[in-house]
Amino acid sequence: MNPHIGRRLRYGMVGGGPGAFIGGVHRMAAALDGEWELVAGAFASRPRRSRKQGRALGLDARRVYGSYREMAEAEAALGEDRRIDAVAIVTPNHLHHPVARTFLDAGIHVVCDKPMTTSLAQAADLCLTVEDSGLTFALTHNYTGYPMVKEARHLVRTGRLGTLRKVVAEYPQGWLSTLLEETGHKQARWRLDPMRAGRSSAVGDIGSHVHNLVLYVTGLEIEAVVADLSAQVPERCMEDDAGMLLRFAGGAAGVLLASQVATGEENGLTLRVYGEKAGLEWRQEQPDRLHLLFPDAPRQTHTRGNPWLSAEARHATRLPPGHPEGFIEAFANIYRSAGRVIGASLAGAEAHPLDRDFPDHMDGVRGMHFIDCVLKSDARRRWEDVGTYL
Repeated sequence: MNPHIGRRLRYGMVGGGPGAFIGGVHRMAAALDGEWELVAGAFASRPRRSRKQGRALGLDARRVYGSYREMAEAEAALGEDRRIDAVAIVTPNHLHHPVARTFLDAGIHVVCDKPMTTSLAQAADLCLTVEDSGLTFALTHNYTGYPMVKEARHLVRTGRLGTLRKVVAEYPQGWLSTLLEETGHKQARWRLDPMRAGRSSAVGDIGSHVHNLVLYVTGLEIEAVVADLSAQVPERCMEDDAGMLLRFAGGAAGVLLASQVATGEENGLTLRVYGEKAGLEWRQEQPDRLHLLFPDAPRQTHTRGNPWLSAEARHATRLPPGHPEGFIEAFANIYRSAGRVIGASLAGAEAHPLDRDFPDHMDGVRGMHFIDCVLKSDARRRWEDVGTYL
């Protein structure tokens, strides 16, 4: 039950139909703490497939819709005691803006998969709409939900590393090392289609995660970027590999890599941050461990679930040490926190500060601004000023 309203939050889902990957992840994450209940959906662009998914999920057929617009109108008309409190958007990227805008205009809170939109103009529009509405917009950059990422952030923010000098972040995948999109593979097809994915593939898909993770942990602002994007697989129309050099405000330097043609790699997201006093390293494929590096002492390995970790890390932990927590739980931390903020809003109360720690509309517009700057840098073959946006 949501602690603020004494019931589970009711939510609907747009996207996530038969065969979709990320929709199932969102449903598992939302269900994990028992604070959300899926009651409605427009799961596919074809009404028949939407109804099929609704039956599979055991939903009332009257609340399984043929389109997101039908869903928003019908749910808003149900009244506050029955309608959905929030919508989860798990569609391909090109639908994020119109779906989110439709539900925000209907007075319904939003949880949206990343990236926020396919263009900076769309992101700015959503950002202003959220600000004007007072509604909650949560963006599922799920890697911020890992306890040891929160611990890394705490160590940086409390000065354990000293003044930051170097940030190295990479996300190597190998799943697009062949022309997979030409085989009928559903995920590859839409992620490499500029009409659905947007102007960027590798940067928009996984580079956006790296960018968000760097800013979340370090708190630094990127002043400038120089980028080199390429399609390494012959006949591919969008980039599958990206390398970026970063200059941060305050003088720190950075390297950001995003590749989907790193043959043999799975999901090797890694962050290294180096300061004048110490460094740290976190790997997504070993998420329960955070390594600290010192110039005059042995490397330390901190593990999730221990009582000496920060309040932020403990708040994001469910199991004792040694029992691994991972991808679903990181997503679930965003759902739990966003849900408690939404519940507090519905109750006219204040959410706990620890529950406000999730990516929001401002992170979304910053991400789209960064992608825009990366594309400009690659096209112009020069450093591009980034600075702040909004």
